[in-house]
Amino acid sequence: MAKAVAYREKSRTSVGRWLNRNVAGMALASFFSDFGHEMATAILPMFLVSVGASAAALGIIEGAADAVSSFAKLGAGWLSDKRGLRKPIAVTGYLVTAVATASFGLATSWTHALAGRVVGWFGRGIRGPVRDALLADSIPAEATGRAFGFHRAADTLGAVAGPAVAFLLVGVLSYRQIFLLTLIPGLLSVLAFAFLVRERARGANHALRFWSTMRGLPRSFRRFLVGVGIFGAGDFAHTLLILRASELLSLQTGPEVTATMVVLLYTGHNILYALASYPIGYLSDRMGKRGLLAAGYLLAAGMSLGFLLATPSIWYLVLLFAIGGTYLAAEDTLEGAIAADLLPEEVRGTGYGVLATVNGLGDFLSSVVVGFLWTAISPGAGFLYAAILSVVGGLVIVRLR
Repeated sequence: MAKAVAYREKSRTSVGRWLNRNVAGMALASFFSDFGHEMATAILPMFLVSVGASAAALGIIEGAADAVSSFAKLGAGWLSDKRGLRKPIAVTGYLVTAVATASFGLATSWTHALAGRVVGWFGRGIRGPVRDALLADSIPAEATGRAFGFHRAADTLGAVAGPAVAFLLVGVLSYRQIFLLTLIPGLLSVLAFAFLVRERARGANHALRFWSTMRGLPRSFRRFLVGVGIFGAGDFAHTLLILRASELLSLQTGPEVTATMVVLLYTGHNILYALASYPIGYLSDRMGKRGLLAAGYLLAAGMSLGFLLATPSIWYLVLLFAIGGTYLAAEDTLEGAIAADLLPEEVRGTGYGVLATVNGLGDFLSSVVVGFLWTAISPGAGFLYAAILSVVGGLVIVRLR
């Protein structure tokens, strides 16, 4: 074990400074990709309402997409370790996501949107773990928090720009036309990854077996997954936040004003996500990652409890969306950085695939359960469920050694 750790540390510290061409290229690709699909996400709930879909339908769409994405992540991560190639899988994933997101413009019912979301999230699934593994391969050991934080910040700047553009276009173009325009940033993400990111040559490992590789992942990593999984079971898709805000605000304003305000709320949510990602990663390299991640999970619980008591006050909703963006920054930055610290390079793709699968299955469960509780009982019932799971997940992370 000591030799494996020493080899891992040597291989990672020899990569050089953390803000290199690969980190910049992956950050740019993620910026454009998030620009496109978050531009679509900002208007998706209103589009679904316009075709007669319910909160339960939105939960099914998000949950099914996350479930498909989860299994794609697991297979893609392992395949990248076995073949010794990560970049071609990532480029393919970015292309699939771009085309599928734009296909919402052709949807005539919520089932069509379901198909487009599932295919798009399949693309996100196959690219996610291999990109994260390639990112971890490209940075020194002492800078995982900063590198992952920088990447998440760039990713989220795209998630700010996308809804901002959607805000400017709502009322000028139809929902369908806005969906079709997402193809432009989507294709730019493909080009950025294809031409800027370089993959260090690694030999294929044809003897790598799927289940034996799973069983051989470090015990510390498997314990970490327990806390991530519990939290993930309550970490519902934030399109449900958009839906709840639109319901509340519609009590006081008309449909067009409500649509504009919820797009601005979601844009602010993503601004906080972008602004917090790098500082959280920077602090984690100096203060420790586990405690900051647990604090992020508890922030998620606070946001859910806040929505349980939510009123049509715009400033109250601004605060809740800001908390949501901040905890997502901690979650996405620190889960990836902790995994980089725990996983040997030779199985890093598989490990990131497992992490993404645990998160995806949690997202599926949480989105479907919250959507069902919302429809069958009340929105508060769904938010209470999410708050309880977030607290338990945070406590598990705090107790890890």
